[in-house]
Amino acid sequence: MTSSNDPKPATTALITGGSMGIGLALAREFAARGHNLILVARHQEKLDAIAGALEGRFSVSVAAISADLADAESPQRLFDTVRGDGHQVDFLVNNAGFGLGGEFSETDLARELDMIQVNVAALTHLTKLFLAPMLHRRSGAILNVASTAAFQPGPLMSVYYASKAYVLSFSEAIAEELRDSGVTVTALCPGTTATQFAETAGVSNSGLYAKTRIARADDVARYGYAAMMRGERVAIPALRDRIMLQAERLAPRALVTRMVRYAQENR
Repeated sequence: MTSSNDPKPATTALITGGSMGIGLALAREFAARGHNLILVARHQEKLDAIAGALEGRFSVSVAAISADLADAESPQRLFDTVRGDGHQVDFLVNNAGFGLGGEFSETDLARELDMIQVNVAALTHLTKLFLAPMLHRRSGAILNVASTAAFQPGPLMSVYYASKAYVLSFSEAIAEELRDSGVTVTALCPGTTATQFAETAGVSNSGLYAKTRIARADDVARYGYAAMMRGERVAIPALRDRIMLQAERLAPRALVTRMVRYAQENR
C-alpha cells in the first residue's frame, strides 16, 4: 500500500533523432525535469556516449536504441524492442527528420523518398503504435517536430516543406480526435535553428540562413517541452515567426511562394 507521500514513479520519454540538434536538446530538457529517456538514432556508439553523459548529469535512466527510420520496418521493430524491454512510454517525441535543398527536377529521388519515409511515414507509424497504450492508460503526450516550413510551399526545398505541412496537419487533426482522451498532441514549429540541419540539407548558404536570426536549440526545446506539457496543439517558439505567419495568411499564395523561393536562394 502506497501513501500520499510516496514519490510518483518516473515517466519515460522516447525521442527519435535524439543524438543531435533539437532532439538532443529535448533529451536534456526532459532529463533535467527528471524523466527517464529512450533515445533513438542511427549510430549506437554516439547514442551510448550521450546516454552515459545524461545519466551521470541528471541521475535518470537512459536507454539507447539504434534504428534507421528510413527503413519502413524500423518503427515496428523499435516498438517491439521497447515493449520487450518492459518500458512504458509516457511521452513520444517524433523529432527525427531531414531536408534536401535544390530544384526538384535535379534533386536525388532516393534521398527524397527516404525523407518522406522518415519525416512522414515513420512519424505516422510510431504515433499509431505508441498511441494505443497511451489511450488505454488515458494519459500521455505526443510532440511532433514540424517547422515554420509547414505553413507555406517551399520552392527549392519542395519535398521537405511538404513533409512538414503533413506533420502539422496530421498533428492538429489527431489532437482534435483525442480531445478529452487524456492524451495530447503538439506540433512544434521552430524556425531556423542552430543545428546540423542546414549543412545536411545543403542550404547553409541560402538567404534564409544568411539573413535570419538563428534560434538556439536549447531555447526551442524548452519552449516545446512546456507547450507539450500544457497540451498546446501548435507551438511556434519565436514571436517574429508567429507574427510573420499571421501576415502570410493575408497575402496572396503566389506571392508567399515567391518570397519563400527568394529566401531559399543562395546568397
